[in-house]
Amino acid sequence: MMIGGAGMLLAASPAQAADISYKTECIPPAISGLPPVQGTTKVQLTAPASAKVGDTVEVVWKTIQGASDNPDVLDLDKDTVKPTGTIKLGGAATGDLKMEGPRENPAIPKNSPMIMSDMKGSLKLEKAGDLTLTPDAYNLNVSKPISTDTKCTPKETVQPGATIKVTDGGGSTTGGTTAGGTTSGGTTAGGTTSGGTTTTGGTTSGGTTSGGTTAGGSGSGGSASGGSGGATDFPGKEVVVNYTCQSPGPEEGIATKVAINAKKNGGSYALTVKTAKGVMDSPAPLPAGALKPSMNIVIGGADKGSVTVTGPGNPKALEKDKPVSLTDMTGTYKPGASGKSTLTPGALTIDVMLGGSKITIPCTVKGTPQASLELDTTAQEGGASGGDTGGSGGAAAAGGGTASGGGLAATGAEDNGALRALGLVAGTAILLGGAVFTFTPWRRLRSGRS
Repeated sequence: MMIGGAGMLLAASPAQAADISYKTECIPPAISGLPPVQGTTKVQLTAPASAKVGDTVEVVWKTIQGASDNPDVLDLDKDTVKPTGTIKLGGAATGDLKMEGPRENPAIPKNSPMIMSDMKGSLKLEKAGDLTLTPDAYNLNVSKPISTDTKCTPKETVQPGATIKVTDGGGSTTGGTTAGGTTSGGTTAGGTTSGGTTTTGGTTSGGTTSGGTTAGGSGSGGSASGGSGGATDFPGKEVVVNYTCQSPGPEEGIATKVAINAKKNGGSYALTVKTAKGVMDSPAPLPAGALKPSMNIVIGGADKGSVTVTGPGNPKALEKDKPVSLTDMTGTYKPGASGKSTLTPGALTIDVMLGGSKITIPCTVKGTPQASLELDTTAQEGGASGGDTGGSGGAAAAGGGTASGGGLAATGAEDNGALRALGLVAGTAILLGGAVFTFTPWRRLRSGRS
């Protein structure tokens, strides 16, 4: 369906309002340690009973009952909950109608029913016939203490909540119904964003785009040979790497350019790994040193194994929703075999320190990236040859992209699985958890910034 919407909103006939209930599963945040929540959603859809081809009509989604209550973790402040949803179109049209409500709600105490604003959307009718409207999945975004999302989906076949009889008013009956934009305005704060925005540099298989920003100014030429002319500096070429991140990382995955540069030091090589500038938005105000990257460099060709490279924390305090660049990551590669050996970007890990707790976000490589650097190596005693040669400090989960226990620090409340990941963000203590929160550290990584 085309997203847009134009023309005057019409209620061409008396509005109909019908209640529909359906079994629903809501996914709590991985950070909470809670299982999925099963419940019943009750929705009232309001739409005109009839209209003509060419009319633009308004549809209203009123949530009478949400599938779950606000759990016994955190009181929600006034005007912090923003709902969005989808209505399935059938009959005279097919596709989805996107619905959106304003961030308006009373304060919601713990263990109380979720209260959501009404969602609205508009339809431009372009074909005669009976048009059915069926409520489908919906999402709740909570803006404080940190932007989080809870996604709820039907677990049974849902019956239509309204039907519009569309008559031919003399206009064209070809084409479908156009799903209009929502009327409440605003974008969902902290919600996940789908990839697909294209910038120079070509598209990537992950749906997000690689962008054309150079990786920290590193060389973009061909592979360097480690044994030619007595050279000591070997700049790697920029290669695009797509990542799939485990929760609480971005669901759509991330993409960035990576360059692996080497400097010969005796029989070993000092590695410096650079990513694109401004690759992500800060999830919250964070102090200096709170966000640290690490990466697993895969060794191939004549040699085998891996090298862990790590970066220091962010040098300056980070502002919420402002662009952030990952610091350069360094480590040491000691060859374990002689010949042409390749160095390829591997799993990426980002550690976020929230007060005394650490949240580890592991991201594994999607697809097969190109090697960034080729070196003429000479075997050294104790070199790689099938193992991890370590790095400067050694990063957890750099090899496999996983972290023990999901990277969540225990708060000491072992008898309550919902009380986890206690931390400080901008000096304010927050508890994260429960059925209405999904920690999304950033909207998406962007490699198109310079």
